[in-house]
Formats: sequence, structure tokens, C-alpha cells
Amino acid sequence: MTDTRPVEALTEEEAAAELARLAAEIAHHDKLYHEQDAPALSDAEYDALVRRNRSIEARFPELIREDSPSRRVGTAPAEGFSKLKHGVPMLSLDNAFAPEDFAEFCARIRRFLGLKDDVLHFVGEPKIDGLSVNLTYENGRFTRGATRGDGAEGEDITANLKTLRDLPLRLKGAPDRIEIRGEVFCGKQEFLAFNQAEAEAGRRIYANPRNFAAGSLRQLDAKITAARPLKLFAYAMGAASSVPVASHWEWLKQLEAWGFSVNPLSQRLETEADAAAFQARVGAERAGLAYDIDGVVYKLDRLDWQTRLGFVGRAPRWAIAWKFPAEQATTRLLRIEIQVGRTGALTPRAVMEPVNVGGVVVQHATLHNEDEIARKDVRVGDTVVLQRAGDVIPQIVSVVLEKRAEDSTPFAFPTLCPACNSHAVRAEGEVVRRCTGGLICPAQTTQRLQHFVARNTLDFEGLGEERIQELFELGWLRSPADIFRLPDRAAELGAREGWGETSVRNLLRGIEARRAPAFDRFIFALGIRRIGEANAKLLARHYHSLPEWREKMLAARIIGSEAREELGSIQGIGPSIAQELVEFFAEPRNLAALDDLAQFVTPQPVEIAASDSPFAGKTVVFTGTLETMTRPEAEAQAERLGAKVTKSVSKKTDFLIVGADAGSKAAKAAELGVTTLTEAEFRSQANMA
Repeated sequence: MTDTRPVEALTEEEAAAELARLAAEIAHHDKLYHEQDAPALSDAEYDALVRRNRSIEARFPELIREDSPSRRVGTAPAEGFSKLKHGVPMLSLDNAFAPEDFAEFCARIRRFLGLKDDVLHFVGEPKIDGLSVNLTYENGRFTRGATRGDGAEGEDITANLKTLRDLPLRLKGAPDRIEIRGEVFCGKQEFLAFNQAEAEAGRRIYANPRNFAAGSLRQLDAKITAARPLKLFAYAMGAASSVPVASHWEWLKQLEAWGFSVNPLSQRLETEADAAAFQARVGAERAGLAYDIDGVVYKLDRLDWQTRLGFVGRAPRWAIAWKFPAEQATTRLLRIEIQVGRTGALTPRAVMEPVNVGGVVVQHATLHNEDEIARKDVRVGDTVVLQRAGDVIPQIVSVVLEKRAEDSTPFAFPTLCPACNSHAVRAEGEVVRRCTGGLICPAQTTQRLQHFVARNTLDFEGLGEERIQELFELGWLRSPADIFRLPDRAAELGAREGWGETSVRNLLRGIEARRAPAFDRFIFALGIRRIGEANAKLLARHYHSLPEWREKMLAARIIGSEAREELGSIQGIGPSIAQELVEFFAEPRNLAALDDLAQFVTPQPVEIAASDSPFAGKTVVFTGTLETMTRPEAEAQAERLGAKVTKSVSKKTDFLIVGADAGSKAAKAAELGVTTLTEAEFRSQANMA
């Protein structure tokens, strides 16, 4: 349920509720797009949601969720392939939709790097609508390849990638080890010819070239992939034992020298002002291209500046995707369904007559919330204008009033939960209506269980949505700990229709493999409001173990306590997130469920990359005005070295880095005996040139 009012008009509570709904909705469509190759929205609609999420986070940075779309990339690998970890994460891109968006992107680069008169050179590359892959070469030989997956690891599709004619199997003069990123795609004419042949043979056809490319690379039989008309454009570098070039433009030329195909429309732009002209030219040529594109990617050309900028959440600070305008279509609204999420939020979804929008058949669209339905006066039976924002997520733009039936009536949003018949209450100042049933609501319980076992949480094999629902209806699953009691019912499970020996064995193996999960994934799996993947990692790095976290969160319930101050000092954990945490631990039923779960699992500390830096594993605070770099750059560098950056000085602080006009933090550090470093000393110990 998304509130469509201007971001400036939202209260903090409304913004938090909106971010929660956006996170859930975007995650749902990420799964459809990346994992099932069956997007329900256009790119334009999807990007509209992501853009609104980003705008709210910019105004309320303390509300940024751990499961925020700004911190997430794609979905977990599909079943049927082994997993490969990327040497450097394959992250996604922030989006621009207008010249002012690109101008703000350039301004952020300048602010972060502290630039004034330096000219920003960019490289513009058409954004191919295909499947991203990571190619690893060792001693010049192609050794393995993977899909992007969840950004950290993907599916091992090495055998299938070797069938691509555009993929060189050997590179002359390459570094000892290097990752090369590219996009596998299918041309428009080749796609139409394939679909026509399949239709004539009475076989399945694909919705669009992107789905075709993804499906072709995920064939378990590489011979099938070899028979498909796939192409590859290379464009980026991942982990490398050495960097053979100094700029991204030189990198593209190096790729061509090694035998890769590089998009011929790519162009080096001498100034940031050249981007708008390049965007217009590529947009004008879009329809006549032999392949689908949905925008242009702009990358800062200097690699040393790219390194300094690094990444924020899921995206690099040095690149952006400028998307083309959305496409629209009209269709008929058949009904409005109300879905209940794990936090009790009632979300309306439109079910429509299927319609092709931008090459994708769409049947469902978000209606955001009851205010949005009333504002647009959307009614069952209406003819509606549908738009795929950013060519991904569908949304209803407007109603064609002249086609409305005379006996049409406004939609009445339910005040009772459709799952448990409890009252659905809309709190003052919020746009979301929530079921008050809590633990008695089957929809909330099953949604929480599904979140607990999902691929981006604890990733249980053999426990999908249907299995969870079945076991819940049997009364065997009511809490996460009940999952670990299922081995006691192995015989009963094996006797049930649809299970069998293999299914039960896979389930038991999956349960056994999750008894020592990563601590951050465990925290995220608990489903605490506003605690997504990124915040879960912050908490796991700070508190190290479940017993320590539990103890500190109980102590943090007291405002003004040392534990509460410590929680609030964690960089990225704002007051609203801290409040959600202490409220979770203040609920006896949550504590009971957590303690029950602790009988079966022992979360493992978050792995921190090995580093000989003096800042690895240390708590660092910055204060005062820095002269050679901006505060955000300094904090990002400390985190890259393995440090924990906090906002306030305490007895647990290891280093205080001081700039000009340090103020009260320097005085407190001296009082507590905290080691103080100047900016120059920090740069020296951090090995910054």
C-alpha cells in the first residue's frame, strides 16, 4: 500500500509505513523478475517505486530499513544449480528519469569527493535488457561463470556460458585472475523467429527477449543453450589481481582487444552536460536497434575516482541508469484483492484482463492503499490506463471515465481482516490499515514463517509457500522453532501425499544445515519491522552473538541507559529503528519465541574480510571538518578497512579521528582515554595515498 502524496507531506510514521510497504512490494517483484523470469510490472513502474523509496529515504535517512530496495540486489539463486560467490559483489544501479536527476547524481559525486572545478568525464552505454553474468578468468583461461543471483553469489552456469560464441575462452595478456561482467541477451528478430517456431510446434513461448535469455542460460542441458540465439556484450570489471587500465573507456577498449563484443553505441562523454544529448540520441535510435534497451548507463570514467566513491547499499556511487519513459495500455479491472502481510498490513491489488504493456503481459497491478483507490476513484469494472513504471512494475495511472458503467459503485475498503476477521485498524497519521489479530491471524503467521525460510533469510531447502501453508493447516507449524521439530514427524511427513522419501530427506537435510546460520541472516529472518538485510548486518557486526544482542536489547528498553545510547550510536540505526527493536524485545511472546528458537540454532558471527589494517574490528568515530576528503568518504574508507563507524564517543570507542573544530567529542575522548588520530595519521595508517 503505497501513499502517493508528495514525500514532503509525509510524517515520520507515514514515511516508515510507506517504506515498509515499498520494501515488500519491490521484493515481490524482484523475485518475479530475477528468479522466475516472469515480471508482473514494467521497468518504468518498478523504477517509479524504487525512485519513491529513494526519495523518502533521502528525507528520512534514519528510517532506512535493512530490507530496503536501496540495499538489495536481485534475488537468491534458483534451485537446480550450484552456487558461486563473486569476488566483488555484482550490485545494481540507481535510476534517473530526467536531466535534473542526472544533475543531482553529478552533484552527489562532487559533494562526496569534495570536487569544485574538476571536469567529470563519463562513459554512456545502452542498458541491455538481458541477464547479467560474471565471468572468471585465471591465467588467461575462462574457468567459471555465474548469474548475478543475489549480488553476493549466483548460479553456476559455466557449461552453458561456454556455448556462447561471443565468449572468448582464453585472454592474451590478462591479469592472473580477473572477473569480467557482461549481459547475455537475444536480438529482437531472433526472438520472434524462435517463438514462431515454438508456437508452430505447439511448445511454450517466451514473453519477451529478456525472459528468453534468462531461461536459455538456466537450462540444465547445455546443448539446449547452445541451440539458442544468444549474444554477449561485456562491459565491467569485478575482482582482479591487477587493474590493467586507468579509465573505464580504456577498459572497454581492452575488452575489445581480448575478443569480447562491446556495445558499439558506447561513447565517452567529455562533460556531464553531454549526457542529455546522448540520452536523446540513443532514445531516438531505440526502436531501430536489433536488441531491447530500457535506458542508458552512465559511468564515471576515472577508475581511481570510482574506487574512492565506492558503493552505498546496493549501488555504486559512480554510475547511474537513466531510464526511458514508461509505456501505457488500457484494460479492464476485474476485481480488487486484499492481501495481508506479515506485519498485518492490508494491501490492495488489482486483477485485470491480461494486456501487453511494453512487451510484457500484465494481469496484476498495485493499488497502493485505500487513499490511493479513493483519490483515483478506481472501481471494479472500470477501464483503466495501465503503466509499467521504468518498464517493470505495473500501476494504474487513471480511469477512463467515459467507459464507466452507470451502476458503478465506489470500492469499499474492508475494515475486517479477510484472513481472520479481526478488526483492521488504521492508526492516526498512517496510511496503512492493519489487522489487529496478531498471532491468531493465519495470514500473518504464515507470512512470517515464509519470511523466515526465504532465500534471502535462512534459505531452507524444501520449505516453499505451499509447504508452509500445508504444515500450518496441520497445526505442525506455528513458530520458527517448530521448523526444527519437523524431524520428529519425518515418518508422518513421508506418508503424506506429495511428499515421499526424497522430499522428506531434502527437508531434513535443509533443517540440519540451518542450525548454525550467519548471525545477520538470523536477525533479518526474525521479521522485525524496519530491520532488513543491511540493518541486520550492522547489528550483527556490532553485537557479535545472539546472547549479547538479547542482553543489550533488553537493557536498551530503558531510555537513557548505556545500552540505549550504544544502540543509537550505531551508524545507520536511527531512533525509529531503535524503537522497533526495543519494542520487539519488550513483548514477552517475542522473547519466548526467540528463546525457543535458541534451543535449536546457534547463529555464527558475521565474517569480516581479513585485514592487517589497524582499524579492522575497531570502533571509529569521526569529528570536525576534514581537509583532504569529505566525512562520507572517510567513513566509507574506514568501513572498507573493517572498522565499525559510530556516531558518538563512548568507552567502547577505539579511535577518534579529528578534523578542524573537533568540539565536545575530542574532549570526551580525552576524558575516556580514547586514542585520537589526526586526519593525516588516519590516512597514513589507512594506507591512503
